[in-house]
Amino acid sequence: MDAQTLLELAVRTADDKRADDIVALDMRDVSLLADYFVIMNGGSDRQVQALVDAIEDKVEEAGGPTPRIEGKKGSRWMLMDFGDVVVHIFVPEERAFYNLEKLWAQAPLVDVSAWLTEA
Repeated sequence: MDAQTLLELAVRTADDKRADDIVALDMRDVSLLADYFVIMNGGSDRQVQALVDAIEDKVEEAGGPTPRIEGKKGSRWMLMDFGDVVVHIFVPEERAFYNLEKLWAQAPLVDVSAWLTEA
């Protein structure tokens, strides 16, 4: 599975599970860590875990890679490392505190609007 397909699948799955404020950063020219970062909010630590589970399941069903997951059940920030795509799932307070979008401000945003349902 290529990085673009994995990115789209993660974004669509997160949107289906009601993640908020989904943003994707194109990291290819700014970091060797991954091609894309996906950053999103879950409304609670419980929703953060539900998003992790849903994304992991959908990627597995599609034949994608198994992620390394950082964070434990009940965490306010969990990270899913699929290699080329890294998914960060926060509760809003943690996302505001760590502010990854500002930290990686030189990374261009990926337009994910076509993959999101209208509210």
